[in-house]
Amino acid sequence: MKHFDAIVIGTGSAGSTVATALSETGKTVAIIDDMPFGGTCSQRGCDPKKILVGAAEIVARAQHMADKGIINQPKVDWQALMAFKKTFTDQIPVNTEQKFADAGIAMFHGTASFTDNQTIQVAEETLTADHIVLANGAKPVKLDIPGEELLIDSTGFLALETLPESIVMVGGGYIAFEFAHIAARAGADVTILHRGRRPLEGFDADLVALLVKATEAAGIRVILEASVTEVSAPGEGFRVSYRKGDETASVQTALVVHAAGRAPAVGDLNLERAGVETGKKGIKVNEYLQCPGNPAVYACGDVAEKGLPLTPLAGYEGRLVARNILENNVETFDNAAVPSVVFALPPLASVGMTEEKARETGKTITVTYAETGDWYSSKRINEGISGYKTIVEKETGLLLGAHLLGDHSEEVINLFAMAMKFGIPAGQLEKTIMAYPTRSSDIRYMF
Repeated sequence: MKHFDAIVIGTGSAGSTVATALSETGKTVAIIDDMPFGGTCSQRGCDPKKILVGAAEIVARAQHMADKGIINQPKVDWQALMAFKKTFTDQIPVNTEQKFADAGIAMFHGTASFTDNQTIQVAEETLTADHIVLANGAKPVKLDIPGEELLIDSTGFLALETLPESIVMVGGGYIAFEFAHIAARAGADVTILHRGRRPLEGFDADLVALLVKATEAAGIRVILEASVTEVSAPGEGFRVSYRKGDETASVQTALVVHAAGRAPAVGDLNLERAGVETGKKGIKVNEYLQCPGNPAVYACGDVAEKGLPLTPLAGYEGRLVARNILENNVETFDNAAVPSVVFALPPLASVGMTEEKARETGKTITVTYAETGDWYSSKRINEGISGYKTIVEKETGLLLGAHLLGDHSEEVINLFAMAMKFGIPAGQLEKTIMAYPTRSSDIRYMF
């Protein structure tokens, strides 16, 4: 049995932040992961995905300008693109382990599980600690359909050596739309099957409708209210059967991707042995990200039940947990608005409340919405579908939410986030003179 000041489970943004911060103060720290060290975002998520999006953006931009001066259309060499991606991802486990070794952090590979309040079993090792931090992220939700084992997940898609001619995305969230746009621009025939009435349910309904329109314009089929009932392999390729209303149908495809969301990875932890409770969205925590049923345990990142599952938020939570362990709970979780982006083509960006959520507050609000395909910033690149929506509280003039669809929305949304963070009224943002012509200079017309 080995004892540490802290045990951290997970080596992604949240876990590595906690472990490094504690180690820097002289604490003895152990870190555990059953996957290659470095976490999902840098190896199997945000970062490699954005590399593929970068190539797809070039194709999409050229397609928009096909009859506006651009003659030769680029094509994606999938194998070369994946080789380029690997130059970013392949060294992450080695580099992460070297970082931990240099910091004096003890490393353990394997699946961690509790045996009591402050004891962790990993492989043949029994570890105890004054504090245990759960930062082991999320994994694809169970679909509970026949043939589920035939699907690949986001990790599998980002490791494809060759891109098949046809793909079905099961689900209608971030992963479905981002991968669909990547694959379509790389030449695949893509279908999205989503069981809900509208996809991307956490985003503004009007802008999601515009994105669906742009998605279909790119040749991607979007079938809503389609509950997948079975995936089979009758011979060559796969058949995806689904129910839509009272009717049943199927799609024949070369590949099926699980894009129906992720859930906190708590299945192997044996949390009940440590008095740690879970809610609908993860491990229950208090304002200090500490588990109420076991004060020795903290949870942060995608495994915890609190803010959105976003990488910058995970890093922030890791810093907060480290400080609360070191200083005995002095900082509470700040649930301020954090921007999020669907890296489709065009990208959809959001910060703060949707119109629906804002109206539920009972506040008097001003909602401004418009399609902007005829604005100069869209017309100059022949981007036919774009738009925005802003939500402002009338009494204070403060922003409650901002939602953007179009080129560079993933950057412009940060200006709205900054205004919300520091209480800059919409009127002041509107009066700010920005470089022209840029997408940011459009902000003055969005109120």
